[in-house]
Amino acid sequence: MTRPSDPLAAVAAGLDPGPFALVRREGADHVDLFAGPVRSADRLADLPVPEGAPGPRTLALVPFRQITERGFDCVDDGLPLEYLEVERHRRIPLAEVLDALPDAPVRTRDAAFDIADDEYAAIVERVLADEIGHGEGANFVIHRTLRATVEGDPLATALAALRRLLLRERGAYWTFLVHTGTRILVGASPERHVSVADGLVEMNPISGTFRHRGETVDRDALLRFLHDPKEVEELYMVLDEELKMMAVVAEHGGQVVGPYLKEMAHLAHTEYLLAGRCSRDVREVLRETMFAPTVTGSPMENACRVIARHERTGRRYYAGVLALLGRDEQGRQTLDAPILIRTAEFSPEGSLRVPVGATLVRHSTTAGEVAETHAKAAGVLAALGLGPEAPHPGVEPAVRHADDPEVRAALAARNTPLARFWLEQREPGAIALRGLAGRRALIVDGEDTFTGMLAHQLGALGLAVTRRDWPDPGPLDGYDLVVVGPGPGDPRDVAAPKMAALRALLAELLASGRPTLAVCLGHQLLAGLLGLPLHRRDAPYQGLPQDVPVFGVTRRVGFYASFTARADADRVAGPYGPVELSRDPGDGAVHALRGAGFAGVQFHPESVLSQDGTAVLADLLGHLLDRPALSAHGAADRG
Repeated sequence: MTRPSDPLAAVAAGLDPGPFALVRREGADHVDLFAGPVRSADRLADLPVPEGAPGPRTLALVPFRQITERGFDCVDDGLPLEYLEVERHRRIPLAEVLDALPDAPVRTRDAAFDIADDEYAAIVERVLADEIGHGEGANFVIHRTLRATVEGDPLATALAALRRLLLRERGAYWTFLVHTGTRILVGASPERHVSVADGLVEMNPISGTFRHRGETVDRDALLRFLHDPKEVEELYMVLDEELKMMAVVAEHGGQVVGPYLKEMAHLAHTEYLLAGRCSRDVREVLRETMFAPTVTGSPMENACRVIARHERTGRRYYAGVLALLGRDEQGRQTLDAPILIRTAEFSPEGSLRVPVGATLVRHSTTAGEVAETHAKAAGVLAALGLGPEAPHPGVEPAVRHADDPEVRAALAARNTPLARFWLEQREPGAIALRGLAGRRALIVDGEDTFTGMLAHQLGALGLAVTRRDWPDPGPLDGYDLVVVGPGPGDPRDVAAPKMAALRALLAELLASGRPTLAVCLGHQLLAGLLGLPLHRRDAPYQGLPQDVPVFGVTRRVGFYASFTARADADRVAGPYGPVELSRDPGDGAVHALRGAGFAGVQFHPESVLSQDGTAVLADLLGHLLDRPALSAHGAADRG
């Protein structure tokens, strides 16, 4: 009988087993054993994916500090990027692994969070007021860590915890243990970050947490959770953020599938699946998607700044990924990378760390987010003997609440207000507009990769699109349209380098008469140049879909903004000629504006929240580029 004798027998005999990993993927009836030497790399690009026989080649432990490869901020704890070079790979039946793993109680002492509940609540309050309230982003994840000391051998303890997770946890994407010799990671991560197989790249954003602590699920409470605006909008926001990533790594952006209910032993989540065709090197895919917004926030670059401002310690492996790289039968690269959450880290000396975070959005309450950190840690803490275990699943299959007709209906209803552009397969040229062939657009990114989604939309409408970052937009000659894009920050701070640079760019565009479209932050700066006063909203419009008037037509669009321009009339005289405004009838907030050769929108037409986003863009292109009537494909219809 085949058994995982090399590492597990060595542990049982008190010998050094050498580096190894045990991985059970979702739904598998076996566990993969990987063994080989552990090495270090400086960059993701240095991870080896050697050619040769098909199969897994490299298992990388990617710490959060690797985000510095993208130039993003972090509290740098210096953890190395390590990888296990897979020299031996065996598949072992799950039952045999369970027999071989130690069935012993896990004992720890001095367990406590490094940040107490009241202190964490105070951090939540500061982030809501100072960051989301001041336009720094839509959502942010702040972590805390439970620390303890293991009594007994750390590796044997970790293996016992793995056994409990394999028996008790359900719904995990990966249940795993990785032993490098200098650290041990054991966990049950619910979330695939990114995978590449058969030329298809997939991401799996998960958000929204229904807590049931392993008890009988209250159906009415579950349905209330599925209809809760805070939980719904939280998932929408991470969906938008991962669509931004897919816009970079997938050839035509990502298609949205779902949502689904992910049921686990102590809680349930809601999730989407994103898929798109991809021909890029898997290491580039991994780099461009560092790291999931579900464990960082959005927009990504500024989320990292916010995290660094409010977290006093480095994240180590929390919010990083395990990444299994290899080759398929055709020699193509493969990638499978779960997020490192619901994971415990052991040191050889016996220290134990269980990091966990909550997603903070405009609807958040301090008590709710404190409770969420406890709920998310429950599965791993139960496996470590630090919390109540979920009921044993027994021999009967677990009840699937996802099969309940009302649950399915509640999930399906979430897609009703969303943009069909991202929910349906798009044939090239299907919504292209007449008169745009051969025309070029430049998008200037203000530190929000919504611009990647915007590029796909404008490309689908028929433009050839180039995207550049705000510090170096390059020459403007040769472009029929310049789009000054979104980004975080206070548009009233005209001395800030980004604001000054984008204002100068807009002033140049207005003076030259080059057709200009401004989105969100770009719109606010354009409004300021036109003499409209800017205000910070009393309540931020972050991840908020609204029906608003846009030049005489009611449009369903998504907002990510804490600031707005305001006006008292629908037409004003500006320094570049008359300006037509679409305003909120209540407070005068300017949702859109247009004049001779320029237009701006406060909302994000590219967002999955913008049901009418494609139609708005089609209309604006008609205004800016003197385009003939729409094509017969009906792109100006509800998009």
